[in-house]
Amino acid sequence: MAKFGTIDEYVAAQPENLRAVAEKMVTLIDAALPGTGALWQGHPVWSLGAAPGKQPVCLIKAYASYVTFGLWRGRELDDPDGRIDTKGGMAHVKLRDLAEIDAELFTRWVRQSADLERAA
Repeated sequence: MAKFGTIDEYVAAQPENLRAVAEKMVTLIDAALPGTGALWQGHPVWSLGAAPGKQPVCLIKAYASYVTFGLWRGRELDDPDGRIDTKGGMAHVKLRDLAEIDAELFTRWVRQSADLERAA
């Protein structure tokens, strides 16, 4: 696995078709949680604690054909359309192209997740 020093380096290293998805998600999450993003365990994670991975809220992680938008508190979010996959480990949404990104919805989820983490 390649090692990256910054979120920007991580995003830039993704294949072209996924890079746009990752860029959009970083922009969206950074707007909702400014100054909280860092690389943790090899991929971008946004956390509320004093160090990366402390009180984590969400992440993005690129795979061969999609980017995962993961939410630590995703099982607790309002998701009437069932977009969040809660099977297995972390609650997440798999994103294959820009059209799958609902900026308003995802921003709301990031903010709800952060509020839940703050209240924990």
